[in-house]
Amino acid sequence: SSGINAEYGQRIEEGKPITVQDNQGNISKSIADVISLYITLCDKLQMDMRAKDELYTDLKCLSDVLDRMSNLPSDFEGKTKVYFWVGELDKLSAADTLDEEQVRQMVFDLESSREAFVRTLG
Repeated sequence: SSGINAEYGQRIEEGKPITVQDNQGNISKSIADVISLYITLCDKLQMDMRAKDELYTDLKCLSDVLDRMSNLPSDFEGKTKVYFWVGELDKLSAADTLDEEQVRQMVFDLESSREAFVRTLG
């Protein structure tokens, strides 16, 4: 028991969250969800789906799954880019659409974010 407490103490000192994963399956499902959401969002944008109501749910879900992944650093660039776009879509009404420049930037950010995520997997 003292080994566990020492580990918690070490994690607290390093500013890392203390989390208990149920099993490896939950981590694997989260990884699969993240990859799937990145692909879905890029596909939607490339199919000219650019209205807030077409993108927001998937983007918010991606943000939430990334948040729950305690193995990602809090300053992970993928989280930062996803949070930025959630914030941008928050400013729009449901029928508002992203312009061509925003779509290109969002695709670029999502693709680079996905690549960074895959690199964290080792």
